[in-house]
Formats: sequence, structure tokens, C-alpha cells
Amino acid sequence: MAILGIDHLVIAVNDPDAAAAGLERELGLAFTGGGRHEAVGTWNRLAFLGDSYLELIGVFDPALVRANPGFAVGQAALDVLDAGREGLATWAVAVDDCGVEVARLHHRGSAIGDPVPGSRIRPDGEVVRWVTAFPSLGLEQPPFLIEHEMAGAEWGPAAIAERRAFSHPGLGRARLGRLILPVADPVAYADRCEDTVGIRFRADLSGWTAHCGFDTVHLHPTASGLPEVQLDVLSPDAAARSVVRHGVDWLVGPA
Repeated sequence: MAILGIDHLVIAVNDPDAAAAGLERELGLAFTGGGRHEAVGTWNRLAFLGDSYLELIGVFDPALVRANPGFAVGQAALDVLDAGREGLATWAVAVDDCGVEVARLHHRGSAIGDPVPGSRIRPDGEVVRWVTAFPSLGLEQPPFLIEHEMAGAEWGPAAIAERRAFSHPGLGRARLGRLILPVADPVAYADRCEDTVGIRFRADLSGWTAHCGFDTVHLHPTASGLPEVQLDVLSPDAAARSVVRHGVDWLVGPA
């Protein structure tokens, strides 16, 4: 399966603007994108990390989210917030042709859903479009697939080149280094990922690890604990730091 890498992490928060401001202050991340999903009741702020990004997603109309069961990301975010907490709701891997990949997975017996188009409106009025395919979502469930429309101010060639060269004001150039997921049963989780989206975890000295393009996902065997997001700063003199915010253990250090 042609997985290009981790596309983004979806972190449910009560107030995306406030969460973005806090993470910028404490980690140096700049949240420069985002907008409102007017038709489905959510809104977000995005921090770009080269070819990946972080999505802080909030809910401005729970009834509208519930009325749109096909918007699986909104449902997953609302489930987290309705539980009285914030945190990682799900994550996505990028593919270059969602329809082709879903057809391959269905041929293998995967229960992943059919491709679904989506969009949001940026503050400048531009519409950003994508196609997704969803398994059941949740922290102990496989990621979903996403294919972006490679055009416009966020996904056109110039925008991608600018993101890869972008220097976060308090951090410098940074990329997603590693995602560590707390799962009660790593073997069962690894099997679900391979059967549903084609991601293969392998046992190694550190546990269970999968490589998604240049990105790494590691499974930590625990029924509790927080997901860990490691950000690599592309500067050898970067100071390591860590902070726990919004249900995530953030670690920043040199690549």
C-alpha cells in the first residue's frame, strides 16, 4: 500500500484558538492555518510540520456534529470532549489516490469505509478540499486515510515548498518525529492496523514499531497513559523540552 506518511494528528480541544496560543507560547509552534467546518459543527487550528501537521479541533455545535454521522473525525472529537477531557482523537495517513487504496483494501477484506469528500473554509474564504476513508475511529483504532486536493494556498506546490522551509518563531524548522500510542494490547492493535489500513507493525527491541513513509509510530503497552508526540527540530543546538498539554505529552528536541 502506498502510504506517503503521517498526514496529521487530530487533537480534540475545547477552544482551538486558546490551545494554539498556549502551545505557541510553551513549545514555539506557530498555528498558521485552520478554519470552520460550517456544515458539520467543528472548527480547527493547524500547525504545519513540513509534510505533516497538527490539528486542534473544537466543536461549536454538538447537535450539528451528531446530525452528520458520516463526519467521523467530528464524531471522534466530540466523543473525547463529551468524556470531559481533551486529547488525541485519531490520526491520519496520507495516500496519493484514496479511491485506488480503498479498492485494494476492500479486495483484501478490509472493512474500511468508502472514500468521502470533505472541505472547510479558510478565514480568507478559500475552500480547502480532500477525500477521506474511515475505519472505526478512536485512540485504540487504526488511523484513517486522506488524499488532499493539491492546489491553493495550503496544498499547491508553492504552499508545500513554503511549509517545508518554514521556521516556527520559537522553535525553528521542525517536523513530526515520532508518535507513541498507549494501547492495552499492542498485538491486537497491530493486527487491526494491518487488516484495516495496511499498516504493518513489527516487533523490535523497543516494542512494536511501524514506519509510515519517513514517520515512525510506536506502541506502548499500557491501558492508561498519554499519547506522546515527538517533534524534531532541524537545528543541532535546539534545546530539548517537554510539556503535557491537552491530553498529550509533547517532547521537542534536535533531530
